[in-house]
Amino acid sequence: MALTLATMIYTTADHWRNAPQKRVLLFAMSGLGKTYLSKMLRDSGDWFHYSIDYRIGTRYMGEQIADNAKREAMKIPFLRDLLRSNSIYIGSNISFDDLRPMSSYLGKPGNPDLGGLPWDEYTRRQAQFEAAEVAALHDTGYFIERSYDLYQYPHFICDTGGSICEWVDAHDPDDPIMTDLASRTLMVWIKGTDAHTAELVRRFDREPKPMSYDPAFLLATWQAYLTEFSTTPDKVDPDDFIRWAFAKALAHRQPRYQAMADRWGITVPMDAVTQVHDQAGFVDMIADALEKHSAPTI
Repeated sequence: MALTLATMIYTTADHWRNAPQKRVLLFAMSGLGKTYLSKMLRDSGDWFHYSIDYRIGTRYMGEQIADNAKREAMKIPFLRDLLRSNSIYIGSNISFDDLRPMSSYLGKPGNPDLGGLPWDEYTRRQAQFEAAEVAALHDTGYFIERSYDLYQYPHFICDTGGSICEWVDAHDPDDPIMTDLASRTLMVWIKGTDAHTAELVRRFDREPKPMSYDPAFLLATWQAYLTEFSTTPDKVDPDDFIRWAFAKALAHRQPRYQAMADRWGITVPMDAVTQVHDQAGFVDMIADALEKHSAPTI
């Protein structure tokens, strides 16, 4: 069966270059340049930067993140008394550059003595994040309109989280998230090489961070870990598990990103991203990708 391609909002390089309003959504694994490009464009003064992760942490999960910090503070008698008398305030200082408050709330499953969460609590927070990310993705259209009507930004860049591929079925031409986003933005996949993947694994191994996964994949990975290492949930080293799961997540996500790009958007190589240093370079990179995408196959 032939692949039915979505109609992109820019169909040719000239169409893109001449568009008075350029609207782009970047997707890729974390660490491949989405935020780098978004911040560079924002700093040019002509682009509104919509960060999905920031929207999740401020609009949809801000209360849970703050309450988690308060819950820890309540364990300390001195802070508990101050909190109960409203003498101190604890809140999340999440920013585009620092998403650690959200990561700390998502947590890691395993031994509580090593900072792990019980499996049921861990998956409850995963479900909260899934709902929040889906809502934040659907907010893209609202922010496109807001950025232009309220702030008069001519252009718009959406910086997605690495887990976008977990909540969509890119093979479904009626997928609600993909149809919504592709009707409003040019969807661009930043594709890394095997060398980039190896570097991501090394970077993650040095500083393992909580991530969000499709529930079926997560459960299968958790059960496989328990079996392979002959351990029980309360004995799992949380950092060891998420390091182990991360390498599997890269293999799990790559074909999902590929399907998203094949049906719904275009692909730019990571090496091209590293050569972009200004708005003009970004426009050229996207134009080149559109030319390759529209070129007839032989």
